[in-house]
Order: sequence, then structure tokens, then C-alpha cells
Amino acid sequence: MENNIIKSDLGNTLVVIPAREGSKRIINKNIKEIFGRPMIYWPLEILSKIFNAENVLVSTDSDMVKSVVEKKGLTVPFKRPFNLSDDFTGTEEVTRHAVDWYETNVRKVNYVLTVYPTAVMLSEVDIYSSLNILFNDPKCDMVMSATTYDFPIQRAILKNVSGYAEIFDKNSYSKRSQDLLETYHDAGQFYLNRIESVRRGKFLKDSFVKLCVLKRNKVVDIDTMEDFKIAEDKLRFEKSNYEKKSWSFKTLK
Repeated sequence: MENNIIKSDLGNTLVVIPAREGSKRIINKNIKEIFGRPMIYWPLEILSKIFNAENVLVSTDSDMVKSVVEKKGLTVPFKRPFNLSDDFTGTEEVTRHAVDWYETNVRKVNYVLTVYPTAVMLSEVDIYSSLNILFNDPKCDMVMSATTYDFPIQRAILKNVSGYAEIFDKNSYSKRSQDLLETYHDAGQFYLNRIESVRRGKFLKDSFVKLCVLKRNKVVDIDTMEDFKIAEDKLRFEKSNYEKKSWSFKTLK
């Protein structure tokens, strides 16, 4: 897959890792040890196989996160501002801030890949697949990781204002499952954007977006300790034959 991507494209891609300190349900979640290493190390190791250190920017307000990632050859050149580190700041604002800093202080780029530090099941193949999708479709603004719902959303049931059950899609409720339109949701691993779409604030809305569809067993949203244990079990199963090797980011010479 990577044979279709030239090094100049990778060199013109900025990778942003939004890793703030303030997780309340799982303290220091982004660096909490999971299956033998800090959580953020799992996606970083995959990214280290594709990108040089100069192309990876960790956006954090945490000195602990800074210390952990710098052990792997990365430099954290700024501390994320307080106003971008609260519970209400979205990924789009954090990515745009990182891009602005990088293009002001380092150089211009053509693409930005935002990867969550909780993406412990991140795959090198999926990253290359997404890069190929974006690079080969000039109209595409963004590629996002997604996966299918495990139950047809057309058969969802709501509570109405009176507290009674109500069918979400009455027209589709009696149809066979195989006749229903397949639907997807954000897999919570990564977003790959053309830089213009980030500058224009068209991160997801009003954009031409394509999906990198992941298998459901590769997706886990880590918000609670129960999620954390599920993620660790998935890692243990996936990496049962995994050999721990020393790794770090390469730097340009």
C-alpha cells in the first residue's frame, strides 16, 4: 500500500496528537499504562514507522505527557493554552491551533493527520490506506476512521416527551436487515485532512469526506475503566505474539 505514496507527501504531512491532561473519569488516561506501556505509546509506535519526528506534534497542557513522549525522540515545543484545554474544546480547534503554530514556526504543510492518543488499535495499513484515498482524490477534503454499527440504527427506539417508546424510523422498521442501508460511526482513531479544509474550519461539516472503514473489533472508545479493560483485553488478544522492541522516532539528518 505504501508503495503508492512518495516520501515528499509524507514529508508534507503534519501529524497532530491531542493529548490533554484533564481526563476526569480515568486520571492521566493518555499515559496510563495499558498492556505494559503508556497508552499514547501504542499509536506513536505505529506512527514512528511512517513519519519522522519533525512531522509529529503532540499538543498537550501536561508536563507528564511531555516527559513521556520526549523519551521516544519527540520534542514538545509548546504547552497548549488553557483556553484550549477544557472539556468543551473540540478536536478541530486543537488541530487548527497546532497547524497554525507549526506553519508559523516551522514550515507549511499540505496535509494534517490527527490521531488520538487512545487509538491503541491503530494500524499502519489503515494510515497508508487513508493517505492513498486522500492523495488520489483531489475533491476529497478529509478521510476519517469509521466503523459499522453493530445493530441497524433504523430500528432504534426513542423515548418521546411523554416517556413512551417511539420507533426511530417507522418506514424502515419492518424491512429485513439486509435491505437496510448500512450506516457508520466515527471510530475515534484518526482524521486526515487537506490543510485547506482545516484553515477554512471545514473539519467535518460542509466537506467532502471519505471513510477508512475499520473492523469493529479494532475499535474501542476509552472513556471509563470498563472501556479501559476492554481495550486492554483487545490489545492482549491482538498482540499475543507481540515482541516488545525498543523504538523511537527518526530525525532528519
